[in-house]
Amino acid sequence: MAAEKSAVQTFLRQMYFGHGIKPRLFRYALLAFDLITIGYFIVSSVYDPARLHHELDYVIAAVLLLDYLARLVASSRPSRYLFTFTSLADVVVIASLIAPAFLENFAFLRVVRMLRLMRSYHLLKELRQSSKWFRRNEDILQSAINLMVFIFVVTAIVFVIEDDRNPNINNYLDALYFTVTTLTTTGFGDITMTDSVGRLMTVMIMIFGVALFLRLVQTIFRPTKVNYACPDCGLNRHDPDAVHCKHCGRTINIPTEGAWE
Repeated sequence: MAAEKSAVQTFLRQMYFGHGIKPRLFRYALLAFDLITIGYFIVSSVYDPARLHHELDYVIAAVLLLDYLARLVASSRPSRYLFTFTSLADVVVIASLIAPAFLENFAFLRVVRMLRLMRSYHLLKELRQSSKWFRRNEDILQSAINLMVFIFVVTAIVFVIEDDRNPNINNYLDALYFTVTTLTTTGFGDITMTDSVGRLMTVMIMIFGVALFLRLVQTIFRPTKVNYACPDCGLNRHDPDAVHCKHCGRTINIPTEGAWE
C-alpha cells in the first residue's frame, strides 16, 4: 500500500513539477483549462445571471477538486500547502461551484471565482523557460495579468453588490463597463450609483483603483526596469537607459533597441 502511494506521489510530482514533454503538455493543458474556466465564469454571468443551470458548474468543480487533491498529494509538505493562498483560493472556488446544490443563493462567492486567475501565475514560469519571447516580455506579461485580475475582481464586486440595487447593472458586462469607465476616469454618467454603499464603493475604486490601474497600464506599455545582471554585484534590475550599476557603480552595457521616446 505504501509503495503504491509512493508511486502515485512520484508520478504526480513529475507531472506537476518535472521536466519533459509530457509534464510540460500537462501543465499547458492546466493553463488552457484555467483560461476556459475563467471565460465560462464571465460568459455565464452575462447570459445566465440567475444561474438556473448548474450542471457545468458541478463538472468544473469535480475537475478542480481532482486537481486540488493531486496537488496536495504531490506537495512535499501537504500540511503547509493547505494554508497557502493558492490552496485556500481553490477551496473557495470549488465551494462556490457546489454551494447552489445546498443553498439557494451564494452569489457573493462569484467574486472569489475570479481568483482562479491568480493560480495561472505559476504556469507562466513554464512558459518563460520554454519561450524566449516570454522571457523578454516578463514584466509586461505579469503587469497585464495583474491588470486583468484587478479589473475582473473589482467588476465582480461591483456586480455582486449592485445587481439587486442598481437597475442599470443587470449582468457582468454592465458591471465591467462601469468599472472600466471609472478606472479610466472617463465617467460617461450613463451608469451611476444611487445608493450609499455603491457610492462608497465608487469612491474606493477612484482612490485606490485609479493609481494602480494607471501604474499597471504604464508598466505594460513602458516597463520601468530591464533584466540585465551586473557582472560584479549581480544586480539584475536596471533602468532601460542605465550606463552604470546603481549598486556598485560598474559600467554596464545593456542591449537596447534604441532610446525611449
